[in-house]
Amino acid sequence: MRVDRRTKVLVKRIQPGEIAVIDHEDIDRVAAEQLVSRRVGAVVNAAACISGRFPTEGPILLAAAGIPIIDGVGSEVLADVREGQIGRVEGDELWIGPRLIGRGVRQTPTSLEHAFELAKRSLGNELGRFAVNTLEYLRDEKELMLQTLDLPDLRTSINGRQVLIVVRGPDHEKDLAALRPYVREMRPVLVGVDGGADALLKFGFKPDLIIGDFDSVTERALTGKAELIVHAYPNGEAPGAERLDALGLPYTTFEAPGTSEDVAMLLVSELGAELIVAVGTHVSMVEFLEKGRAGMASTFLVRLKLQHLLVDARGVSRLYRSRIRKRDLAFLLLAVMLCVVVMVIVSAPLRVFIEGFRLWWHNLWRSFRS
Repeated sequence: MRVDRRTKVLVKRIQPGEIAVIDHEDIDRVAAEQLVSRRVGAVVNAAACISGRFPTEGPILLAAAGIPIIDGVGSEVLADVREGQIGRVEGDELWIGPRLIGRGVRQTPTSLEHAFELAKRSLGNELGRFAVNTLEYLRDEKELMLQTLDLPDLRTSINGRQVLIVVRGPDHEKDLAALRPYVREMRPVLVGVDGGADALLKFGFKPDLIIGDFDSVTERALTGKAELIVHAYPNGEAPGAERLDALGLPYTTFEAPGTSEDVAMLLVSELGAELIVAVGTHVSMVEFLEKGRAGMASTFLVRLKLQHLLVDARGVSRLYRSRIRKRDLAFLLLAVMLCVVVMVIVSAPLRVFIEGFRLWWHNLWRSFRS
């Protein structure tokens, strides 16, 4: 079994068939997709995978993948289970050998769909609270977001170039796959926000910049050639610095309010980016609630500030087409062949040359055989 309060940390070390013991209220879609990709044997959750505050698709994805879920076991399970112990799930219970560790609610696709529908009905109340919190944060953060930022000195040139920012969010891998032609032809500056750097590596792209708290990015990404930028908050806190110091990696600190994806957009825009293409960024209320944020003030302000510079990846993948299509290339080759045939037909000197080449090759072949 693998135990961790943070699912995004646990998925880095869990192996196929092992039981994930977590404390994750309202399991979000990205976390569920990672658990499915790691082929976990079961999920034992100390909290409620759907609390009812808002509808989240994560638990339904787990159930659809055939992964057993025991819900609401209680936080004591995290203390009772040690990393690496052998456990088993029986019905709604978690056992280690002959000892019962905890009991919860065994979720099924039917029960999860029912909870999902109930959560959709209460979404209106949550929307009201979310709007109030956003307005309060707008009042508190507007001066910080609109002030002149102290920009770091980077070796990566951004001025006048297009920038692709990748965040580990909903459908980020699907959108990144659709942007392969765009990346190959336009060669934008590649920016990974925490785990977004690993997504770039997965598709064969090397990030130029990695920015964030560095709590969900692998050492493989960190030890590459990308510049590392620690997101520091206005109070001086820089959570990612401790990990990079422990690894002995050089980094730059950039102080700004908001989420790491907001800060990445602000940084490249201030450094003169011509266009910003965003992959996996969070834009809906449910996505923000899944991230544990009660408001989206900083994101709202950043979008206002960037205006026409920011383009969502879904729009780019639908509008952008590779400049050279296979059909066009086939027509080009056919046209070249037709031109050669016409030249041979109408040009007497060329016909004589080709006939002479044929006779030379014929004589050479006879000499070789004899």
